[in-house]
Amino acid sequence: MEVSVIVIGDELLIGQVIDTNSGWIARHLNPLGWSVKSVRVIGDSADEILSAVEDAFNETDIVLTTGGLGPTKDDITKTTLCKYFGGELVLDEATLRNVEEIVAKRHLSMNPLNEAQALVPTSCRVIQNQVGTAPIMWFEKNEKVLVAMPGVPFEMEAMMEREVIPQLLNHFCVNDCIEHRTFIVVGIAESALAIKLDQFEQELPSYIHLAYLPKPGIVRLRLTGTSTDREQINRDMAMLSEKLDNILGNAIVCHEDKSISEIIGDKLKERGLTLATAESCTGGNIAHQITSVAGSSAYFLGSVVSYANEVKTNLLKVPTEVLDSHGAVSEPTVKQMVQGVCELLGVDCAMATSGIAGPGGGTPTKPVGTVWMAVKCGDRIETQCKHFPGSRDRVIDRATTEVQIMLLKMLLE
Repeated sequence: MEVSVIVIGDELLIGQVIDTNSGWIARHLNPLGWSVKSVRVIGDSADEILSAVEDAFNETDIVLTTGGLGPTKDDITKTTLCKYFGGELVLDEATLRNVEEIVAKRHLSMNPLNEAQALVPTSCRVIQNQVGTAPIMWFEKNEKVLVAMPGVPFEMEAMMEREVIPQLLNHFCVNDCIEHRTFIVVGIAESALAIKLDQFEQELPSYIHLAYLPKPGIVRLRLTGTSTDREQINRDMAMLSEKLDNILGNAIVCHEDKSISEIIGDKLKERGLTLATAESCTGGNIAHQITSVAGSSAYFLGSVVSYANEVKTNLLKVPTEVLDSHGAVSEPTVKQMVQGVCELLGVDCAMATSGIAGPGGGTPTKPVGTVWMAVKCGDRIETQCKHFPGSRDRVIDRATTEVQIMLLKMLLE
């Protein structure tokens, strides 16, 4: 089953707000065997909304919209959909009670704008919003369905899971099933990986395909199979997964769709090890990614953001003569940083970075993008120097990923 998504809001078109709703919808519908045919991002314009809805219905039988259902004058989705589907706006008592309950829970007072949210088209069926004041509206026309939802991500996500998805599944009886297998690959560039897997791809069944999802240092391989026979897909997926393992070997570091930080956390917990970071140019970004993983408190103790040389010397015990002779961006410095944070925080493993993220600060011998990295696990320390191209943010992101890959490889040995 294919779905069209329309994301509505002027704020999206000027970059003030980033659309995350369409991605969430695609990720949660896909395992059910449903796919997103198209995503349209449009402004708060009646003509644009009407045109987008017409185009979307020409493509699919299901249209999901998010945004434009707030209480202010610029939110016109509800009135525009009333024009498209017919009917008139009327006060819905059940919706009014729901709005009053939500407002009361937030310890606020009702006002005319809140009350106006209980005005709904007579041409829709209302699904009460259990986490917000904008009602979800279900429209039907010519055996096709449009569901209008609020643009606030947590409201849309909650109501999609609780009400919208179950009702769509009940309304459209679809027998197709879809299965995914994801493999996290490191140490092989996308182009080299494609060459290595050329024969494998040629031999895939027609209902299974392989996708490459690269980011610097990592490639996610995703096998996707679609059929009405779930057992057959599962058998084929198991066989193909084993075949990929034989081809790629240790380059596959995980058989689930997980981040490097999540995989590191799994390995640390398996071995009962603890972790810390000592960061200069990455400014705490490694610690941020590690602690973004739920449950990371079981193994992550802390971080020293040693941006200044005084912090490297006073806390991490980097000798001043090392800094004077080799500089902050050097192998001796990061080796002592990783050793120093292990001693300071009493951890088993650590990662350290020191580099020149830019845009200034580079020299002929150490240009912008130069980053020294060190990892430690037990008594073993490994170092690496990389020269990352691109902007300051890109250098920080690449260094954050690369040093985690270094640690992960050490934990896997």
